[in-house]
Amino acid sequence: MSRNFALLAFAVLVSVVACELVAQPPADNSPFEKWEKDISAFEADDVKSPKDKGQILFIGSSSIKRWKLDDSFPELDALNRGFGGSQVADSVHFFDRAVKPYQPRQIVMYAGDNDLAKEKTPQQIADDFEEFLTKVEKALPGTRVTFIAVKPSLKRWNLINKVRETNSIIRGMAEDSEHLTFVDVDAPMLGKDGTPREELFVDDGLHLSDAGYELWTELLTPHLLVAEKQAR
Repeated sequence: MSRNFALLAFAVLVSVVACELVAQPPADNSPFEKWEKDISAFEADDVKSPKDKGQILFIGSSSIKRWKLDDSFPELDALNRGFGGSQVADSVHFFDRAVKPYQPRQIVMYAGDNDLAKEKTPQQIADDFEEFLTKVEKALPGTRVTFIAVKPSLKRWNLINKVRETNSIIRGMAEDSEHLTFVDVDAPMLGKDGTPREELFVDDGLHLSDAGYELWTELLTPHLLVAEKQAR
């Protein structure tokens, strides 16, 4: 009797543990999961308001997300798909959902800030960007990509050497590529003392002010127009 009771108790225990394991959702350790809400929001927006294919697609981190493209480029049909806090690898991961469906005629990327802050090396960032370019060439052959240099900022001035190393590598990639353009924003964002101009940033010393976006628009526009002429 006691043996049967012990077997029954063991069976009940096993069943309880099994149920608890089934009830608990599997842990998602993917570093990309945190952006799922942003990417899903893009997709929901596309359903609600279908986007024309062949636009100029802006993608990357918060410097892209905060950019009021309609104000900066009123004559160009541009689509903003920036998601704040993202790294280059995030745009690679979500390429099939945040880039490819739009079949853009040009792509503008800004990323790298957050990568360096998370202690990625300049070469790792360049490698991630190379993977992005490979995806573009495979899915959208011939599409021009413009990379806006990692900016110098007040908040992350301690990373300036790595910022410039990253930019140097990607500038070299652009010099060797027919479809990649590098837009330098480093020197134009510095004052006479060689440090970032305060008026180009909001209070956090990291994100761009209206004056910062005006400068970026001025620096980027000629490259977009050249690419537009080449595409015709």
